[in-house]
Amino acid sequence: MSSSGLPPVGTMDWLCIPQEDAERAFLKGSREHPEELASAGRVFLEFVRGFQVLGSIGNCVTVFGSARFSENHRYYELARKLGYALAESGFTVMTGGGPGLMEAANRGAKEAGGISIGCNIDLPFEQGRNSYLDRFVEFEHFFVRKVMLVKYSQAFVFMPGGFGTLDEVFETMTLMQTNKIASFPIVAMCTEFWNGFQEFARGTLLSEGTISAQDLELIHLTDSLDEALAIIREGGVMKTHEGS
Repeated sequence: MSSSGLPPVGTMDWLCIPQEDAERAFLKGSREHPEELASAGRVFLEFVRGFQVLGSIGNCVTVFGSARFSENHRYYELARKLGYALAESGFTVMTGGGPGLMEAANRGAKEAGGISIGCNIDLPFEQGRNSYLDRFVEFEHFFVRKVMLVKYSQAFVFMPGGFGTLDEVFETMTLMQTNKIASFPIVAMCTEFWNGFQEFARGTLLSEGTISAQDLELIHLTDSLDEALAIIREGGVMKTHEGS
């Protein structure tokens, strides 16, 4: 057992060594059958690597947010306080492992003596992992990384972000809406940032009938750390995953 309270990484790390442009090659269109099988094998082994590294991380909350905010930004400071409060409350804090608000949440968790996890990927604004991680795994396929960020968490906090964060918001809400995962709490911090999203959901999606009124209840907007923690606790996130 490591000093972080997590089991050590075993001998299977070699199974999925990241390969540059692997996902680009995989998604470029129809290819010869052997190439497709080779990509399928890499995807499978990447899942195996994720399962091995992330298999026993306790009660976990994933924090999503932009890589583009520096540490002197108010969003960074809030994400840092959020990570601290989550860790202080006994939660493992997981992020995408990059800079910006991901770093802030991981940093806060480390400062509180909690467990800090990163699921990293090489992107233009995410060059390398941040330095506040007890455990990390590097992915080459975006969709595998997103599965891991959702699979091991029982609550989700969305800080301000761009297309990637919005993608994660909509994917998580869709999985809950379609009953593919249990309806764990989703908290969106910084109401000023998310108000436009809420207005679009109510004023356009709901009014056009493309979502139902109960779908709006999937996400909670707040500026309060205390309220965010209360929502997470009331959602039952302290229940241990079956089989963990």
